Amino acid sequence: MQSYEERLTAPRSWWVIAALVGVACALMLLPVGTLPMLGGLIGGAALSAVAVSTYGSARIRVVGGALIAGDAKIPATALGEARALDAAEALAWRTHKADARAFMLLRSYIRTAVRVEITDPEDPTPYAYLSTREPERLVAALTAVRG
Repeated sequence: MQSYEERLTAPRSWWVIAALVGVACALMLLPVGTLPMLGGLIGGAALSAVAVSTYGSARIRVVGGALIAGDAKIPATALGEARALDAAEALAWRTHKADARAFMLLRSYIRTAVRVEITDPEDPTPYAYLSTREPERLVAALTAVRG
């Protein structure tokens, strides 16, 4: 069985923005004094870094006969066909083709995705949309776990 694991980390530019938030907090506190300015620099950068890290901590795993994507755990028996989506198709499926009932683990900074049909008759979710940097590898892992 082929396993798969991916962490949907935030882009490097977001970490630069987190550092700049710290600088902005320091500049806001500059008139108050040096110690509050340093506190603003450290506190602002730390809080924004935690926010970036938390948003980028989403994982997609295919392990133990199940697809685990974020908080969702979908058994292989409930998975239908998996299809890799290029950038244009992924954009269409997260905008005008999207179904409001679908499970979406979507990160806008990742252009490619995989669409997996959910075949469980008791689950109203028609499909799962998963942003991924390696759609072909994820499709291969899902095909292997279903077979």
